[in-house]
Order: sequence, then C-alpha cells, then structure tokens
Amino acid sequence: MPHRGIRERLEAREESLSPHATRSRLSRGRIRPEAPHPLRTEFQRDRDRIVHTNAFRRLKHKTQVFVAPLGDHYVTRLTHTLEVSLIARTICRALNLNEDLAEAISLGHDLGHTPFGHIGEEALGQLLPQGFSHNEQSLRVIDMLENDGKGLNLTFEVREGIRHHSKDRAEVLGEEWGHRSTLEAQVVKLADLFAYINHDVSDAIRAGLLAESDLPPASARVLGTTPSRRINILISDTVEASWTATGLVHGTPRIGMSPRVRRAAGELRDFLFERVYTPRSALDETQRAQEAVRLLFRFLLDHPEQLPPEYHLMEEPQERKVADFIAGMTDHYALRLAREVEPSRIWPLPAL
Repeated sequence: MPHRGIRERLEAREESLSPHATRSRLSRGRIRPEAPHPLRTEFQRDRDRIVHTNAFRRLKHKTQVFVAPLGDHYVTRLTHTLEVSLIARTICRALNLNEDLAEAISLGHDLGHTPFGHIGEEALGQLLPQGFSHNEQSLRVIDMLENDGKGLNLTFEVREGIRHHSKDRAEVLGEEWGHRSTLEAQVVKLADLFAYINHDVSDAIRAGLLAESDLPPASARVLGTTPSRRINILISDTVEASWTATGLVHGTPRIGMSPRVRRAAGELRDFLFERVYTPRSALDETQRAQEAVRLLFRFLLDHPEQLPPEYHLMEEPQERKVADFIAGMTDHYALRLAREVEPSRIWPLPAL
C-alpha cells in the first residue's frame, strides 16, 4: 500500500531531535487504547482532532480582554491560540524539541475558556461550589464534551500540557512553574505568556487605554516598545537561555530565560494587571458581562429543559451541566441569550 511505513518514517525522524525531546512512539498512551494511524504520529493525530472540534471553532468569537469588541483587529481567543502555537513551534524548532507536541498543546490550551475571557471564568467560579478553572474545563471539553460525549481520547502528554498551561500571577519561572512536565509543555507555558503580554499591550493601545510611553521604562529598555521587537527578544532569550544554561546541553533539562529578560517580562505582566486587567473589571460592560453569566446560570438551573439534549444524557449534577453549557458559549451567543431571558436590561452590544 502507498502509505506503508509513513508513520514509522515520521517517528524515525524524531530520533534526530534533542535527547530531551518527547518522542511520540514513547507516549504514555491514551485513556482508551487505539491502533496507530498509518500516516500520522500520535501527537499529530491529537493536533488534528483538536482543530476539528466545535470548541476550537467557537474560539473566534470568545473574548481575550475586550468584551465583544467592535473593531476588527482586536485579539480573540482564537487568534491568541494561533499566536501561542506559532511562538511555541518557533522555540521548539530552535531547541530541536517536538513541534507536533507543542502545537497540539497550544491549540488545545484554551478550549475550556468561558465567554468574556477571565471575566466569565471568575463569574462561573463564584457560582460553582467547587470553583471553575479553564484549565480543567479544557480537559472536560477534551475528555467528555466533544465528539458526542465520547471525548477526543488524546494522549497523556497533550492532556497534561493543557492541564498545567496556566500560571495565574505566579512568578515567571518561579517554583509554581516547576511542574514536572515535558519540555514542550514548558515551552507552551512561556509562549502563552509571551503572546498575551505582547498582544494585550497592542489592544490596550488600540483601545486608547495606554500609550507606548506609558510602558514601564525598565521593561521597555529590555524588551523594546514595538510588538515585533518584544516578541523577538522574548523568544530569542528563551532559546539562548534554555540551550546554554538550563540543561539542554548539560544538567537537568528545563526551559528558562535570562534573569534580565525574565524580570522585564514579569514587570510588563504586572503593569498590565495594574493598568488594564484590574481596571477593566470595574467597567460597566464588564459588570454586565458577569451579570449575563449569573443570569444564564440561574435561568438554566430553573429551566433545565432549555439545555441542549446532549447535556441531559450526562450523569453530572445540574450545576455542572449548566456550567459546561455556559462555558462553551461565545460572547455573542451568551449576550443574545441573556437579552432573550431579560430583555429589559441593557447588555453589551455584540460585534456583528
């Protein structure tokens, strides 16, 4: 047959990667064993399964920072995801790590994000007794909610990379970052940070919240004041530090950054929390977005018949079913449904 041995040839290519790279043939496997694919490695199959999900398609209408923005050029959860994937692949290629694994983790890392970004995540966290984490929700999407409730049955390495990708406000490369994961997962964790501290600055400037001159002087001196310079310095520094100082050549392998660039990245992230993320939580449109989540949660608890049929088949508490449904909504759909439930209230206007 024409495809005989193609997967084996791809796996053989992986033997030329760094000794510390993750090899697909050595994967710890899937929850449900499957026969190998003749044309693709295990991590390539995971990547393709993620891209073909409904959850991935909905990312194009989910907020990154700005709720249902009217401008065409604001970052969405989908464009953020693609940026993370590109950054992670660039770093992995330079370090001779497994690009396919990093790409799969990157493309799946935000599948569980709520409408309205972290605003919606915070609202659902307050409503559920066990709280809500988009990391864990991404795993629910992957394991339970997609593919008509059968899940995607991804490999252990991709699932663990997605589960541990988020850092909250932990110190950049501090102890909280030291989860014993693949180097590719560590790369994605940094790529996620690099993407959002770069594009969120651009979006805040586009929205008139910041000017380039407002950026922390110490951070700007190290990282520069343009998006291309910032991202180039962050990536180049990570490659150099990881290759020469943190174990890809000697010692215990770990992805790292130089102290100078790491401090600058942390300072820029803290600045964004102070000047963009936290102030936006007090805006009327933000408050109304959270009210929309709370309204829909209460309404669907009282009217379970309004849940799609597939949610009635789940053996889960009603609160969990409602949270799963809301978490999967786009900004547009959530606001439209809130307007239908309570038309007398003023809701943010979704972009068309």
